[in-house]
Amino acid sequence: MIMEQRLTDEERLTLRTGAFGAVVLVSNVEPGVLALVRESFAASAPLADSSGVVKAALTSGSLPRLPRESELEIESVVLPALTRAVAILREKSPQDVRTYREVVLAAADQAAGAHRGVTPPEAAMIERIRDALAEPA
Repeated sequence: MIMEQRLTDEERLTLRTGAFGAVVLVSNVEPGVLALVRESFAASAPLADSSGVVKAALTSGSLPRLPRESELEIESVVLPALTRAVAILREKSPQDVRTYREVVLAAADQAAGAHRGVTPPEAAMIERIRDALAEPA
């Protein structure tokens, strides 16, 4: 039996940065305040409905601070955070890796579909998020 190890504050922040950042990446693909509000609200349900270590990490602590200058800067923080979050969970709580992936992708899908359906650019961003969450080859 694999024993779950406690996550540090920094590790929980990495999980939050990846998860909330993924929603920001998808929401930023289609500009507009109304779209952003609808998409953020839609994404909150999968994040809140997570369980175990993932829920504890996503629902406690402060929101991550993401760059605001450009989409590329946000990606340069979020995509590596997603990859690192999977590595952290694989090491400390392997049974939660799948849950984290599913929650992040569900939140990204919900955000993308909340305003006029999923557009091709949003689908492309979700694919980049999926790639960042993949196990290394």
